[in-house]
Amino acid sequence: MTFAHRCHPASAVRRGSLPVVAALILVLVPTPARSQSQEESKPFQPAAQPSNVPAAIAELQSLQQRKEQQLKSTDKFNVFYGFQFEDRLVQSGIRFRHQVVDDAGKAYKPAHYDHGTGVAIADVDGDGRYDIYFVSQLGPNQLWKNLGGGKFADITGSAGVAVQGRIHVAASFADIDNDGDPDLYVTTVRQGNVLFENDGQGRFKDISKASGLDYVGHSSTPIFFDYDNDGRIDLFLTNVGIYTTEVKGPGDYYLAFEEDAFHGQLKPERTEASILYRNSGNNTFVDVSKQVGLVDPGWSGDASSADLNGDGYQDLYVLNMQGDDHYYENQGGKTFVEKTESLFPKTPWGAMGIKFFDYNNDGRMDLILTDMHSDMSEDIGPEKEKLKADIKFSENFLQGGANNIFGNAFYENLGAGKFREISDAVGVENYWPWGLSVGDLNADGYQDVFIASSMNYPFRYGINTLLLNNRGKEFLDSEFILGVEPRRGGRTRIPWFNLSCSGADKSHTMCKNQEGPIEVRGPLGSRSSVIFDLDDDGDQDIVTLDFGSEPQVLINNLTEKRDVYYLKIKLIGRASNRDGLGARVQVVAGPNSYTQVYDGKSGYLAQSSQPLYFGLDAAEQVDRIEVEWPSGRKQQLTENIAINHVIQITEID
Repeated sequence: MTFAHRCHPASAVRRGSLPVVAALILVLVPTPARSQSQEESKPFQPAAQPSNVPAAIAELQSLQQRKEQQLKSTDKFNVFYGFQFEDRLVQSGIRFRHQVVDDAGKAYKPAHYDHGTGVAIADVDGDGRYDIYFVSQLGPNQLWKNLGGGKFADITGSAGVAVQGRIHVAASFADIDNDGDPDLYVTTVRQGNVLFENDGQGRFKDISKASGLDYVGHSSTPIFFDYDNDGRIDLFLTNVGIYTTEVKGPGDYYLAFEEDAFHGQLKPERTEASILYRNSGNNTFVDVSKQVGLVDPGWSGDASSADLNGDGYQDLYVLNMQGDDHYYENQGGKTFVEKTESLFPKTPWGAMGIKFFDYNNDGRMDLILTDMHSDMSEDIGPEKEKLKADIKFSENFLQGGANNIFGNAFYENLGAGKFREISDAVGVENYWPWGLSVGDLNADGYQDVFIASSMNYPFRYGINTLLLNNRGKEFLDSEFILGVEPRRGGRTRIPWFNLSCSGADKSHTMCKNQEGPIEVRGPLGSRSSVIFDLDDDGDQDIVTLDFGSEPQVLINNLTEKRDVYYLKIKLIGRASNRDGLGARVQVVAGPNSYTQVYDGKSGYLAQSSQPLYFGLDAAEQVDRIEVEWPSGRKQQLTENIAINHVIQITEID
């Protein structure tokens, strides 16, 4: 079914992306038309009792109804769905708990701190198992070593990657010096980004200042890719925009603007452009943004590279949290030219997550984008979550909406530089979406999608979305069928903060009609996620980064339910960058062909270093593997391809 969204009259000319009011713009209460002002964009404040008991009961009832409805939809499935995920956080030994700044808690403001933080994975010590790095907003980050069998140990101290005393946002693993181990880059809010060099044993050294990557600002996701094909990976650093004041709060963080943090697109002075750094070798980077014509002023939280015109150079799609996205075509590694209008004439207005992948196995990279901020225009119930947003923002606030989609977007790659937007036709709309991860969760050869979704205090509980790929025809809502929802123990809310309503906190909004000490509870909510084979049993698992809470470690029992055939492919570049970032890999098994491009994108606010996973459906052998390296070299393997193993492919000389 295709859903329509309400159109908005505006100039057809593509506007520039001023510093977008990045993220939350909490839900508006519908009101009669009035003159445009900041008042029109004030956040919706949900009415709730401090204990939230009635709300929690209503949420559980709603979840049960949605589960029953989803279970009745299985007659549409042409794919295997007889498997389940189970949250085994307790069994894993992981004891990480995300900590939020007060602007997302007791002193809640509609500001960009609400966007959360990332989670990334890499084999940091070369033992063949993939470790997890959790980013906490306030408090130390943590690195958990994979011990095998689904068990983990905290090695943050010995690894030296806590980044204590800063407000953190995102993390990316990548081999910046081509020495065969994953290095780590962490972004912060106005406290200096950090680059760590890995010694190969999982111990890291801070080389931020010498590298030139110690930028101080409102940074978000770092995206590593080799834009000039010189064999060294470069860095595109997304910056959100200026959303903080000069005043500091508890935890040494800069307080967000009180009333208009999300009006940045209307305030050019709050622009903070993203930056392209060229890797000059010897672990040093140089800002070449102006030199190559890539100065993106949008309020960006994420981006991704992809070679869309097939010339061998990685192009760049940059998200804008409130306004137009921008697509930049790479001109032979020398300059970038904006060509958004010709490929993507309509982009989401509030884009948050991005992933290029081949959803229908035609060999072309399609594009999925999540739109968080359009969903902050209006307070709706679960019955409207699969619809595009009915926008209540004014045209002035939108800066014109004629060339925007107000919800998630899915662009099918038709070839020859043509894309078709089919998000509603293939069923990828959802509510409050942040990051997305892509992986073949049932090993049938088609890539599925997990979208970390929801909001926290002061909103209602929102579900994470799992979309099973119905063999390249559509995506089917499956989170209740596969056990991702409801959460472990049926939980929807946790203690968020305490108030003294007869004392210092009596003026707090949650103290209305309350006396004495009270506990305010907030809904659980995920922001980022990563998909990988955590326990090395041949199927893919999901780990989430939950805002203000512990993560979820969702273990897949697929291999217990059916025979699974797969390949894991680890790339080792020689003339190309060591990670093989940008390489195109095709696996042919009988009449079926599966294509992936290794970009490291593992979810919102993160980039990881892990093998490519190819589900082979019922194929018990692979005929050939073809690799197109960033260097331009092509390679083919046809012999001794053992399935259900990790295949290491080293670039030929």
